[in-house]
This record gives sequence, structure tokens and C-alpha cells, in this order.
Amino acid sequence: MIPNKGDIFIGSGDFIKQGNYHVKLLIEYANLKPDHSVLDIGCGIGRAALPLTSYLGENSKYEGFDLVKKGIVWCERNIATKYTNFNFRYIPLSNDLYNITNQKAENFIFPYKDNSFDTVFLFSVFTHMQPMEVQNYLNEISRVLKPEGKCLSTFFIYDDEIECKISKHKQGFCFPYNKDGFRLMSKKVPSANIAFKEESLFEMLQKSDLELDKKIYGTWSHRGTESLLDFQDILVFSKKKV
Repeated sequence: MIPNKGDIFIGSGDFIKQGNYHVKLLIEYANLKPDHSVLDIGCGIGRAALPLTSYLGENSKYEGFDLVKKGIVWCERNIATKYTNFNFRYIPLSNDLYNITNQKAENFIFPYKDNSFDTVFLFSVFTHMQPMEVQNYLNEISRVLKPEGKCLSTFFIYDDEIECKISKHKQGFCFPYNKDGFRLMSKKVPSANIAFKEESLFEMLQKSDLELDKKIYGTWSHRGTESLLDFQDILVFSKKKV
């Protein structure tokens, strides 16, 4: 139930430990329960899905989609065949890092009904998406979330205080290319890594009728203060009450 090391395309770190850590975040900050309907956006090769098979009950529902086909194939063969409430979809969206197709994330409609999920999560997805794409995903998350449902996601976010530090060309993590409300790490590969200005990002949340519940700074910007940390910044937001 663990992919071959050479097949893992979702970053460094211990595959099992990272998956367990992500589930811990979801339980602690997104109020994930064993009977929830869950949407895993950018599910990769099942890093969060695997530990969720031990946490989610038979009456729960898990849906995951990703734009890397080999990850979905692995999940279908190794998870979905054993857990009938787990379902995976390959969505061939265009992205600088993985695919060049005609299907754009900024126009993509999630293949799920309105008010379908108690919990939605994205780990290291918005860090590779342009503003129009992020806004569309936030709109779709708001649509498929149940009222008062929660979404946990990771970003690179900055404010005026740290913008000067992250804007300089230097060794380490920096975003030297300034755009309107966001900064890029690479000019040549716009989706390589993207940081959003907090003010601009929070405006995007409001446009999607989403309310910010919690903000936890990650270690990338040396602002993390909590005992439970991630490299990226963690935002938890919920669908506004009707």
C-alpha cells in the first residue's frame, strides 16, 4: 500500500509520515469527522487518501482528482479496489509543470453536485496556480461545500512586512518577480511557485462567499509560531451560512 519511491511525484519527505500529518491537520483544524464526505483536490498518488482509509467510516465518501494520470491509476488499483467509498478521477488540466492541454483550470467545473462535501482540502495546489485559476477553484469549492463546511488549503502568503525579504534574488526561498497581488519564483515557469499577497487573497475568498477561520504561518517565511507547523502557510475557511 505504499507507492514505489520512483513513482512518487509529490515532493520530498516521508510518504507515510506526511500523509498522517495531513490527516492530523484536517482533524484538528478542519473538524474532519469519520462520517464526512471529503474532497481531495490534487490527490496525487494517495498520500492523504491512504491514512484516510483508516479514519473514514463505511458511511463516509472520499473523492479525489488529479492531473497526473499515473497517480490516479495507482490509487484506483491499490485503494479504490479495497475501499468502495473511495473514488479517484484523472482530470487532464493544463499546467506548466505537468500537462499542456486545452482544458484550463480557470474554467474547470468540478464534476460534483452542489453542497456535496463536509470537508475539502488542497495540499500544495494553490502554490502552483495563477490568480484566475485560484479564484475559479475557490468558487467551485464554495459551490460543492455543504453550508458551514470547511476547506483546508496551503499557500505561500506575504504581507508588506516580509515582501522586501522575499523579493530579493538570493539562495533559498524567494519570489523576486512582482505581479498584481502576487509574486513569482520563476519568470520562465509561472506555475513553479507562486506567493499571494494576503490582502488580495482574502478578497478572493470574499468573492467566493468563503470566510477565513484560521491562518497558520509556515516555516518558509520564518513566521511560524505554532507547535503544529507546515513549510507552507495553512488557511482554513468555511462556506458562509445561507
